[in-house]
Amino acid sequence: MLRRTARLLLSIVMLTAIGLAGTAATAGTARADSCYTWPRTLSQGASGSDVAQLQIRVAGYPGTGAVLAIDGSYGPATAAAVRRFQAAYGLAADGVAGPATFGRIYQLQDGDCTPAHFSYAELNRCNSTWSGGAVSAATARSNALRTMWKLEALRHALGDQPIRVTSGFRSKSCNSAVGGASNSRHLYGDAADLGSGPHSLCTLARAARNHGFNGILGPGYPGHGDHTHLDHRASRYWSASACGI
Repeated sequence: MLRRTARLLLSIVMLTAIGLAGTAATAGTARADSCYTWPRTLSQGASGSDVAQLQIRVAGYPGTGAVLAIDGSYGPATAAAVRRFQAAYGLAADGVAGPATFGRIYQLQDGDCTPAHFSYAELNRCNSTWSGGAVSAATARSNALRTMWKLEALRHALGDQPIRVTSGFRSKSCNSAVGGASNSRHLYGDAADLGSGPHSLCTLARAARNHGFNGILGPGYPGHGDHTHLDHRASRYWSASACGI
């Protein structure tokens, strides 16, 4: 709580300084935690690892039915995702990622790069080493981070009320123990099962269509009456007939 409060105060001071500095300010002047600092303002035509870092954080704003590629290339789709992110947080929606946009991201993320309301532990109750799945531990952990930023976007769109994650990464042994499918996306670290809470399972499933999930399985799909499953499979497959999907 103290860390969150301190970072919030720092972000407020940072954004105030940006406003006073005017257009001459650069993203490199603001650092809110130990995760990542963007060294420059980004816009269409830019490329590099800093673009990829931005894409991870705005991947939950691709537009209905779309998925934003994390490819390090700032094209029209990235610009559109940035505009949606900016609009969602009350910023000038110009599609250019500059100090105000980065300032909001710094405010949202923790020092390990996870978004404010989700954690690695929450996405992995199976094996803290992230090993034993269908991909390397590093890849599974990276996939989970991308999932968390999409969940953060979903959470914000639903009024910033809590979202309950009931399952994330699974090793093959964990997956077998819970009766998961042999090709489950949980083995890749890019899936999350959500339980009901402030929102119904159908509300979660319907809203997820706007936040970059190719896989959506919910009530009406066999075995999914008690949770909504979201994942990053290669092509779209949405099935939650009880929710009209």
